[in-house]
Amino acid sequence: MSNLLENTTSRRAPASACLRNTGVVDTSVEVTLHIDGKEVTVPAGTTILVAAKKIGIRIPTLCYHEDLCVAGVCRICVVELEGQERLEASCAYPVTSPIKVRTHTRKVRMARRHILDLMLSKHYGECYACFRNNNCELQALAREYGVDFFRFGHPDKPRYKVDRSSQSLVRDMDKCILCRRCIRTCIDLQEVGVLDIDNRSCESKVVTFGDKPLGDVICINCGQCINRCPTGALRANDPTDDVWAVIDDPTKHVVIQTAPSPRAGIGECFGLEPGQPLTFEMNTSLKECGFDKVFDTNFAADLTIIEEGTELLLRLHKALVEKDESVSIPQFTSCSPGWVKYLEHFYPEYIPNLSTAKSPQQMFGTVIKTYYAQLNNIDPKDIVTVALMPCSAKKFECNRPEMCDSGFKDVDYGLTTRELAQMISEAGIDLPNMPKSDFDDPFGSATGSGVIFGATGGVMEAALRTVIELVCGIKVEDLFEHADIIPVRGFEGIRFMELPITEVGPVPDLLKNLVGDWDWLKGATLKVAVAHGTANAKRVMEDIKAGGRCSECHFIEFMACPGGCLGGGGQPIPTSPAIRAARAKAIYAEDAAYEIRKSHENPAITKIYGEFLKDGPCSHESHKLLHTHYLPRGKYIV
Repeated sequence: MSNLLENTTSRRAPASACLRNTGVVDTSVEVTLHIDGKEVTVPAGTTILVAAKKIGIRIPTLCYHEDLCVAGVCRICVVELEGQERLEASCAYPVTSPIKVRTHTRKVRMARRHILDLMLSKHYGECYACFRNNNCELQALAREYGVDFFRFGHPDKPRYKVDRSSQSLVRDMDKCILCRRCIRTCIDLQEVGVLDIDNRSCESKVVTFGDKPLGDVICINCGQCINRCPTGALRANDPTDDVWAVIDDPTKHVVIQTAPSPRAGIGECFGLEPGQPLTFEMNTSLKECGFDKVFDTNFAADLTIIEEGTELLLRLHKALVEKDESVSIPQFTSCSPGWVKYLEHFYPEYIPNLSTAKSPQQMFGTVIKTYYAQLNNIDPKDIVTVALMPCSAKKFECNRPEMCDSGFKDVDYGLTTRELAQMISEAGIDLPNMPKSDFDDPFGSATGSGVIFGATGGVMEAALRTVIELVCGIKVEDLFEHADIIPVRGFEGIRFMELPITEVGPVPDLLKNLVGDWDWLKGATLKVAVAHGTANAKRVMEDIKAGGRCSECHFIEFMACPGGCLGGGGQPIPTSPAIRAARAKAIYAEDAAYEIRKSHENPAITKIYGEFLKDGPCSHESHKLLHTHYLPRGKYIV
């Protein structure tokens, strides 16, 4: 353990392992082709679909998705090549020599219409009752190609039972069009492998392993399959009727906490371009919907940084000073419930490496039903806590049996961004044009560090801002301009950073009962890593098992979803790399606008430790309320 924090020189991070459908194979040779009479030159191996996009020609697609590998199974994107009888799928046809392509000849249009007719002949359900109504790719294409009756018939009754076994997802296979996007998402993008195709031809069906209910297999509830499904075959388990019921119940005090990512994305549900946050308009809308209090999850994100950061420092103290070889390092973040479930399923031997700190959602739920209830003299049994999250896995998390340390269910309901948008619309509210209002006290204040939790690398950046100042005794701005820790930002699949600790400062009052000084860290190098998407998490875990670079790290941030929470399974549909980048830009812009940008400087955090968690972070009381029980409570107290 003595070499855990040795001085090292920095090394470059590996190239991103994220799978992305670029449609380009070879960039060393260029080929010129003509599409609908327009000339375009592209690298050899570029698909016709990507070449057409380059010159502004739209070819319809269904099975194609920018995040996924090529499948070429739906054939909606077929085009006609001069001198060739057979139509070709443009998403899967690489250009290797000059060709002439027509994208909307009569032959092409009729082929697409017949394909749509065949899909609809197996597609049971009324569009107006579907959650994807007016945002369904199949519906939009049927309208575009003049499908106004069922040429090949239509199911008069469902063939499959709707699978509601999961707390997070619902599967309705009567709406499946066999595009296989969900399979490629689960196997290729996330590398979980819950879904596959069974049988052939008209008997084909998307199934889980063993064709079991979704709640009985190793689904991690990330919801990435929902975000890429073109129809309503997959959706989140929607609790909005229950939420409306408690809002309408005068005996209930209903509060909602809102995470940063939904605020950066919800405008898309109202026709706005990605990257236009509606944080304060949403606060007003939530009050109009009937919520009694609107709180900022960023407060709990700041609380998480204090607890999780302290836990890391105490693990290192035990390993380096006390020579306790049982301490598990690197420490893994625990904010993402999809990642936690992935670890539990695939790498259970590494559960001790997981931070015991609850996610911000669950910390806030506990605080509301204890501290907030005491402050306002409200019986906790009359408080209903709702969490607005970008994540379908949060629904599973709030229903975990251990999440009741307040003496009650800590978080009663989890809402996705899409579900809240529907509630706001149902209430007749025009969200983009609502007046702005602030969050409610006593948790109204938050920091930029809480905001950036929504983007991959944000938890790590927030933690580093605090650790640098609490341990080194300097301002983070002395090391990173404007406190922007750029090395942990970005969408590379796995990112590394090393921070030499050349000087240490005095132990702050908040931590004095835990350690006497920081001298044991002086001259060391803190090594951290960031990974987003469980495919990248798998690469990190395998590298740790092999004793590679990741095993040398002390702290690793994992997020289950590509891009982090801003790409969560409950965010607006569609999603793409460009959309996620726009949401990230909005999150970092909001961070830059905050006057206070570090978790430890949040006055609400200082207040809760002064009034409620008086023994400080990682004390017995904070472990009881703010941590899970993977490890014994209080184990890390020095």
